[in-house]
Amino acid sequence: MTNHTSKEQRPALVDVTTGAELKRWYWLKEELLVGARHHGVSSSGSKAELTERVARFLDTGEKRKSTRRRVSSSFDWAKADLSPETVITDSYRNGPNVRAFFKEHYGPSFTFNIAFMQWMKDNAGKTLADAVEARRQIAARERVTKPAIPEGNQYNAYTRAFFKANPDKTAADARACWAWKRAQPGSNAYDPADLSALKEKDKGV
Repeated sequence: MTNHTSKEQRPALVDVTTGAELKRWYWLKEELLVGARHHGVSSSGSKAELTERVARFLDTGEKRKSTRRRVSSSFDWAKADLSPETVITDSYRNGPNVRAFFKEHYGPSFTFNIAFMQWMKDNAGKTLADAVEARRQIAARERVTKPAIPEGNQYNAYTRAFFKANPDKTAADARACWAWKRAQPGSNAYDPADLSALKEKDKGV
């Protein structure tokens, strides 16, 4: 069982000097963006990509440029007329205009979900026709198995495990345990010992 007696304080990200130390702690994406800019490395990409990029810089001094492909970044997804031939750009944003397109071409049951939004983010250069087919494939997989939570979505992974182990607890309980957990070094996976945070909360600590 994880030892939760440590009172070690989380350092400021800009004071961290090694990749291993960086990965011992939970960081908000906003903090990683500040760290990336502080060290002069690219601040593009997902939270997981930012973590790896800053960690690599701390360990090697390498400032590798992002390889993310840029396709028609000025495209206005909120107002443009969309068709199956529309090319997905790196300026893609969810919104009513995009939702209306998918409800027409996918069907009225269309919804955005984590897996599909990640697909859109990762597939600049493909078309909305490709996206409709991808959404159908994602829906088919989800009918068979519960979708996996992306690596960077640590809060969702934590709360899913929390409620599986504690179905009687509330969302406020989960948030309290998560807030306590992310202030500790090491893994951010749920541990039954995290419930000690609720005892501290009840005592007014």
